[in-house]
Amino acid sequence: MTFAYMCIVIALILPIILAGIAKKESEVQINNNNPRDYIRNLNGKAKYAYGAEQNSYESFPPFAIAVIVAHLTGGTQLTIDILAGLYIFSRLMYIIFYLQGKGTLRSATYMVGLISTIALFFVS
Repeated sequence: MTFAYMCIVIALILPIILAGIAKKESEVQINNNNPRDYIRNLNGKAKYAYGAEQNSYESFPPFAIAVIVAHLTGGTQLTIDILAGLYIFSRLMYIIFYLQGKGTLRSATYMVGLISTIALFFVS
């Protein structure tokens, strides 16, 4: 398994971790019969974790597809690995900045991840 494929697995796990943070930081007890009811009552770090979780779900499919396309089209493995690693690093920074409420830095790191995802489609 390549490093880039491992990055797909890491990206898949990130929103699950964020969901746990949102639930742990929530001031409302979680009702397993209605597991999403707590969302409307989120505040502070819990609300930020939920937002980062949702964005992680949104950014995952394009990234995973880009890595697979880069492999299938015979892209240089080192370049694929670097771009995939950059995506993961940018997502980790994105999460940190989101949880800290630093919107400008969060947006900047989002763009780094987006650019690395797009670049994966053009690796040769």
